[in-house]
Amino acid sequence: MQGVGVAARTYRACKRHAAPPHAFSDAGILDVFHRLHQRDAKGRPKPEVLYGLRTMTAWLSRNGFPGVSKHTVDRLMRLAGMNGLVRGRKTRTTVPAKDGKRAGDLLNRDFTAPFPNHSWVTDFSCVAAWAGSERPPG
Repeated sequence: MQGVGVAARTYRACKRHAAPPHAFSDAGILDVFHRLHQRDAKGRPKPEVLYGLRTMTAWLSRNGFPGVSKHTVDRLMRLAGMNGLVRGRKTRTTVPAKDGKRAGDLLNRDFTAPFPNHSWVTDFSCVAAWAGSERPPG
């Protein structure tokens, strides 16, 4: 038993109880995921490997797993290390100056002040006003 001691009572209890029903469907879906990762003659995986959660759920529903939950597919895709193809650009929050020079460090990284209101420091942060492709109101 791979060097791990298990109490006899625990072993008998495990043998007595049947596996939960979702364990079999989960194993079937994981088997499909592993078959998708197998490479063809040219060394490429199947294109379904790039599907995201919604597309993979619909694809599984059409291919032998009708009514599969998106939550189940999400959990099993994470377990199989699949996250789909992420398209688009990252949000660019900082645009450098045209000359490429930054503002000088007038405090020389010394943020202590000899008296109140002597040195003021600020941080420029970009906070998105809206998420995704939604437009701001107005």
